[in-house]
Amino acid sequence: MNRSIHRRMFLKGAAVGGAGLLILKNSASAWSYQANQKLDIALVGVGGRGSWFVETIPRLGENMVALCDVNEHKAADAFKAFPQAAKYADFRKMLQEMDKRIDAVIVAAPDHVHAVISMMAIRMGKHVYCEKPLTHDVHEARALREAAAKHKVATQMGNQGTAAEPFRRAIELVQGGVLGEIREVHAWNSAGGAGHREVPKESPPVPPYLNWDLWLGPARARPFHPYWLGWSSWRDFGTGVLGNWASHSMNLAFMSLKLDALWRADPSGPAPLRAPVVQVEAKVSEIDERSYPKWEIVRYEFSARGGMPPVRVNWYNGSRAPGARELIESLQGSRLDWGDAGERRWKDHGGCIVVGSKGLLRLTEHNATHTLLPEEKFKDFQGPAKTVPRSPGHEREWLAACKGGPPAMSNFDYADPMTEFVLLGNVATQFPQKLEFDPMACKVLNSKEADRALRREYREGWSL
Repeated sequence: MNRSIHRRMFLKGAAVGGAGLLILKNSASAWSYQANQKLDIALVGVGGRGSWFVETIPRLGENMVALCDVNEHKAADAFKAFPQAAKYADFRKMLQEMDKRIDAVIVAAPDHVHAVISMMAIRMGKHVYCEKPLTHDVHEARALREAAAKHKVATQMGNQGTAAEPFRRAIELVQGGVLGEIREVHAWNSAGGAGHREVPKESPPVPPYLNWDLWLGPARARPFHPYWLGWSSWRDFGTGVLGNWASHSMNLAFMSLKLDALWRADPSGPAPLRAPVVQVEAKVSEIDERSYPKWEIVRYEFSARGGMPPVRVNWYNGSRAPGARELIESLQGSRLDWGDAGERRWKDHGGCIVVGSKGLLRLTEHNATHTLLPEEKFKDFQGPAKTVPRSPGHEREWLAACKGGPPAMSNFDYADPMTEFVLLGNVATQFPQKLEFDPMACKVLNSKEADRALRREYREGWSL
């Protein structure tokens, strides 16, 4: 008992909570820390995306001590693979009963329950890794960031491209001035949303392997229907393509252009610095309160920050978004492979182009690889020195931070502004006007209805 308590006091005391991008003279030293103790980890959501962690965490040498899932059918393989791990359907019961056994929690459940699971774990002093997008709503992301800093826990959001060598190199290229002055970014995904969907009227019985009440979590109560389980396309549960893909595709631009600086303005500074405003407006195929549009074009306007000029970030979702494909192809000088060009394998279904006065940076959908354009101009290009620490792997970064190493690059101090930025686009797709968002106050200034849409009302029995 004493050994266990002392061990957990060490792991919590060694962790570093909120911190920004780490720049070192010797980047190799960032991950030299090694701890002998293994972490005892709980996983919430073991099917789907969670299956990655079922395999990865033991391979990285840590202990999987608890598994939690509301769907016994999806959880069956994972439950069988870890006979020694405790099994739960309710994460609250798991955390309460195993408080002294759990060092850290991984959240890989649907978007609408990310915040409530992560918040409970943080308040109990557990380190947290949460899949992207960090939360379902803007307000939830802000709350997690503040709680993580208060409780001094190590955190990481699961936008894995952040750990890639080309991602880290791209930061150095942008911030080293290789592209020149950057005033435009264009990111896209060809998938599109489901468009208008009717709410199912039938009420089939709940499958015996599913705990429907726990699956709903804080979302509004309703009778079971299998349609709801396709959660990503419903606003009540998912965050659409913006949440699912822009968390990857716009990540490099957001980080390298220091857009998160607007969330950290000096409150004692002059008025323009004290209250920066991000403007966002959307054009959509249709406005629907339940589902996401078949196509959307979202434009964000950012003011100058950190010595960088104002920049417009454009998001195009859906293959039928007017003019999007033509614009992207003209920028990169080649056709997009959307199943009808090139290898016809949809290799270009998503991506991002950072436009500078001296050149372009073309990134793939996860921002994990990039190309400098025009290629002939940069054929023998060497580029600036390495200043950003390289990663041992996205999960390893977080595990090292839990044991006292440097903060993971996508820790909640960064992941919150990134998530607010992405999810603000989902708010904009519900309103036919340009919105003005104060990132310091986490408030829409020119629309009470849009400001209310930054959060949702939890059903009785649930709270953040």
